[in-house]
Amino acid sequence: MVSRFRPEPLGQPLPDRTGILLCNLGTPDAPTTAATRRYLAEFLSDQRVVEIPPLVWKPLLHGVILRTRPAKSAAKYRSIWMPEGSPLAVWTEKQAKLLRGTLGEAGHQVLVRPAMRYGNPSIASQLDAFKAEGVRRVLVLPLYPQYSATTTASVVDAVNAWCASARDIPEIRFVRSYHRDPGYIQALAQSVRKQWQLDGRAPKLVMSFHGIPERNVRLGDPYQQHSQETARLLAAELGLTDSEYMLTFQSRFGKAKWLEPYTEPSLIALAQQGLRHVQVMCPGFPADCLETLEEINQEVREAFVHAGGQQFDYIACLNDQPRWIQALRELALQHLQGWDTGTAPSQPR
Repeated sequence: MVSRFRPEPLGQPLPDRTGILLCNLGTPDAPTTAATRRYLAEFLSDQRVVEIPPLVWKPLLHGVILRTRPAKSAAKYRSIWMPEGSPLAVWTEKQAKLLRGTLGEAGHQVLVRPAMRYGNPSIASQLDAFKAEGVRRVLVLPLYPQYSATTTASVVDAVNAWCASARDIPEIRFVRSYHRDPGYIQALAQSVRKQWQLDGRAPKLVMSFHGIPERNVRLGDPYQQHSQETARLLAAELGLTDSEYMLTFQSRFGKAKWLEPYTEPSLIALAQQGLRHVQVMCPGFPADCLETLEEINQEVREAFVHAGGQQFDYIACLNDQPRWIQALRELALQHLQGWDTGTAPSQPR
């Protein structure tokens, strides 16, 4: 008889350990059409991402979208690919290593692994690795400061799917959101101030967040509210007036109405109104990726200049900035309270 539950690792009992799963969205393994097709097939099959009934959506996805979109997307990935690999994967792995290091410096022996909701390394594979290392307590920390069912809830789904086939489930906690976390806001502000030191202060700071369908918000998704609160707190930290910053939403997909105002049309309008210098950042993306490096720093930049703009300063994501790593440490320790994170071994399981 075959069981639906996986066998557990055998051998000598290990001391109980604590781990942090640092989760990001995902990326193709390579900037090729085949790899991008695999990634998009997984991503766009998630009903958290596309809430169209499968009977309607699957024929469109497999019959049209996955036949045409992967080649175009692969070309975009090639334009931003780093020698070490996909920017999103590179920065997420660095953040995981730096987070473990800064926790260790503070006396907390916590394992930290990066994971991707779609693609590799998968959430399931990293949870398996944790189990093999004796991790009995897992803090799931999604790299989505603003909660949305399309992102954070999907990570919860993936963790729960792994648990559904496990016999021995570790203790698990989730970080829901940190859109107003002081450390996160201060890290964003520091990145803006560094840009001001380099290029001066532009008349307008545009904060571009990833969009979601407007319908999702009407049905109760708090993402728009979280994005607005982040923008407001960041503007206050920087001392900006309402006329000196603007919140927009990018990465619209399909024909449905998404959250407005849209980023590219907004930048075109600013240029047409005579604004010559603008600075653009993406506060909802803690790591640079296709949506920031290609969509914003290439496509939107080109649209702004073509419409009459002269200076477009893209402010990089938080990536490996020390203040951001410190903020991650503070956030992790807040949610690790009550768990053993020290060097002394606890009782074997």
